[in-house]
Amino acid sequence: MTYEEYKKTEEKRLAVNIAHLERGVKFIDINTAYIDEEAVIGAGTVIYPCVVIEGKSVIGKDCVIGQNSKIKDSKIGDGTDIMSSVITESAVGERTHIGPFAYLRPGSKIGNDCKVGDFVEIKNSSFGDGTKASHLAYIGDSDVGAGVNVGCGVVFVNYDGRDKHRSNVGDGAFIGCNTNLVSPVNVEEKAYIAAGSTITQDVPSGALAIAREKQRNLEGWVEKRGLLNKKK
Repeated sequence: MTYEEYKKTEEKRLAVNIAHLERGVKFIDINTAYIDEEAVIGAGTVIYPCVVIEGKSVIGKDCVIGQNSKIKDSKIGDGTDIMSSVITESAVGERTHIGPFAYLRPGSKIGNDCKVGDFVEIKNSSFGDGTKASHLAYIGDSDVGAGVNVGCGVVFVNYDGRDKHRSNVGDGAFIGCNTNLVSPVNVEEKAYIAAGSTITQDVPSGALAIAREKQRNLEGWVEKRGLLNKKK
């Protein structure tokens, strides 16, 4: 590419941004947003610097697309905030908060009033309305109902080394921190899973599942090992 060709490309990109501006889209820095011609953005949406919107993405009204976010061939509902995250071939409902540093991989469908927090990765999975995964979780090949809490460190273990498997979590369930759900499993509505559990069987509605080694305290172990007098 020559410099003249580059200048023409930049002029075309800026013209696309100006067209969005004139339709009511707000830019913090119009010169640093990269928006494909086919993208649709609703009035009142705020675009922060270094945002990339690719393909036939549709962004609703009154959204906030935070700095360094990338959205490709996805649909975003009205009033949703996306903070420094990547969304690819997915759909996000209204008034939902994504990020920072979340990753929605192809086939993800997130409902209304949800939260997908920092360092949460979702792949080919669905969230019902009001479901929250606030931080540090992986949800793959699963259908999660409405009003579910997915705790910190939860992993949906969807791959056995050869095949992918799918799990289901019912409405109102609670998945405690550092839980492994070894797919395929079915966690029924309003079931609770204790933190630190590895779940390999279905959990009935309203039940508490605990699947972890019982704690043992070995009295005097530190002194016996000589660990109180470490060499400096």
